[in-house]
Amino acid sequence: MVRRSARLREQDVQEASPEPKKQKREVKTPAAGKLTEEKKSVEKKESTKVEPKKTLQEGDVLPDDLELENQDGEKVAVAQYAKDAKILVVFLYPRASTPGCTRQAVGFRDKAEELTKLGVTVVGLSSDSPKAQTNFKSKQQLPYELWSDPSKQLIGLLGAKKHPSGIVRSDFIFKDGILRVKRVGVSPEKSFNGVIELVKGLGE
Repeated sequence: MVRRSARLREQDVQEASPEPKKQKREVKTPAAGKLTEEKKSVEKKESTKVEPKKTLQEGDVLPDDLELENQDGEKVAVAQYAKDAKILVVFLYPRASTPGCTRQAVGFRDKAEELTKLGVTVVGLSSDSPKAQTNFKSKQQLPYELWSDPSKQLIGLLGAKKHPSGIVRSDFIFKDGILRVKRVGVSPEKSFNGVIELVKGLGE
């Protein structure tokens, strides 16, 4: 009898104890307002991305609105200058009056007479100031213009801008305002040697 009573009490306790409830897993979702703000932030970042500027390739023409200064501080309309010159050779050098740049400039100086007979106009280009260009031109007796491009407008457009602030030694040949030869990353000697053959190779 005692055992039966004990079993009954145990059964009553089990029936009275509720089964443990299964906890529902709460899934947190961002508020609608927060999603909208995040979307706006992404869109804003995408809209402020700056597209890389296109560099000139062979067959391209210079932009009409590009102006630089020569060694005398005179404004030069680059595109018109290239058209008027018929054949224009522009050589880029990192810095006026440095050894490599001097060899490059003197090399073009020594070929100037022959290039002139071929109807070629030569121009030197760097980011130096007009005053530095004047000193360079005078000291080395350079018979051609030197252009100053401190903001690297033309230098960057030609694809010769070296990050963060340098210039890649290069040379370019334009015919009737159209870029026909592009050589980026040359030695001082390679820059002026062979230029006559390149010009002749353009044909009539």
